[in-house]
Amino acid sequence: MNAIPGGPFNKEKAANPATLAALEARYNLDKPLPTQYVIYMQRILKGDFGVSLTNGREISSIIGESFPVSAKVGICAAIMAIIIGIVLGSIAALMRNQWPDRVIVFLTTLITAMPSFVLATILLYLFCLKLGWVSGFEAGTSNIVLPVFALSLSPMAYITRLTKTSMLDALGQDYIRTARAKGVSQLKTIFVHGLRNALIPVITYVGPMIGSILTGSLVVETIFNLGGLGSKFISAITNRDYTLIMATTIFLAVIMVIANLLTDIVYKLVDPRIKLD
Repeated sequence: MNAIPGGPFNKEKAANPATLAALEARYNLDKPLPTQYVIYMQRILKGDFGVSLTNGREISSIIGESFPVSAKVGICAAIMAIIIGIVLGSIAALMRNQWPDRVIVFLTTLITAMPSFVLATILLYLFCLKLGWVSGFEAGTSNIVLPVFALSLSPMAYITRLTKTSMLDALGQDYIRTARAKGVSQLKTIFVHGLRNALIPVITYVGPMIGSILTGSLVVETIFNLGGLGSKFISAITNRDYTLIMATTIFLAVIMVIANLLTDIVYKLVDPRIKLD
């Protein structure tokens, strides 16, 4: 970050050199980079993320008020992506090479190739400008339908394709043929025996996906002006707010580690054969 031209106190109106030197001394920016690193790590180990270099607010309070917005949108988007993705993937696998399968494969391929910020822009254009169903967005608004839809489409498409592939592989296994030979009902064979084993690859993807989607899509949050952690991160980068950038990065990394840990635990619940050592 220090290699990027400019700094947190370089505004359009040039500051007095004495004021600029005082600000840099106040936040230890006048010291060599190794010294800054040691000071920062000492504070981090004490749980002190410091204050924002642009507005002087505590970093913990900024994260505390913005993360719930990102989490609300992210949880809704993740649930939507998982449920719809698994349902569509199962339908595509059970109706392989039929028209529902072809339609699902076409749509998921199209959505996968389209970034979330492009989907968000298209949704804004259609529902705000053309149809007028949504009047606009304000920071912290409760109208999260379009942001949730924009965030969930891409992971939903990937989960659909992953579920279909895993389901086709599971349905071709010997235990499925054995269950059918024993007279087990079709629904139980598919959704109890087949789907449960097909979920292992899906869970592998869902864990990191939830971790990333929970923190909010950086660009999507900015487009919809949600005021979540993602938009705060973009603003911090623009303003060279070093402390907020570092704190947000560390926070997102912790969320990702926790999501991967929970994924390993869910493995055990889905497949008892997996041992957690």
